[in-house]
Amino acid sequence: MNTALFYALIGAGLIGMGLQSLVLTPNIMRKIIALNIMGNGVFLILVSTSKRLLGMAHPEPDPVPQAMVLTGVVVAVSATALALALLRRYYEATGNLVLPEDSPEWGIEEMPPAMASYLENVDDDDEH
Repeated sequence: MNTALFYALIGAGLIGMGLQSLVLTPNIMRKIIALNIMGNGVFLILVSTSKRLLGMAHPEPDPVPQAMVLTGVVVAVSATALALALLRRYYEATGNLVLPEDSPEWGIEEMPPAMASYLENVDDDDEH
């Protein structure tokens, strides 16, 4: 087994672990971390399998996938920052880090009670 295959298998393992955590955990913070783990697995696969076969004796790394991974890292950091900012606002509004289960008590037209009380407080602060 060569090193490229080894790193690609580790990347596939990271994707699998992230997918399992994304599906099985209700905590939003853990879901954000799981998405980051999956993204790192994809980046690892891209970097490990990118070779330019100019001469069969010594394959060189291809710079295009490396540039894509670098761009992806920048996008992943900014998306994580946005997700954490939204999570903070959600925590301030509801007081928990778990999404509510679908409830037959209130439909799509109605708001959850915690969100309605938060919006009332925000509207009162804007008037002053």
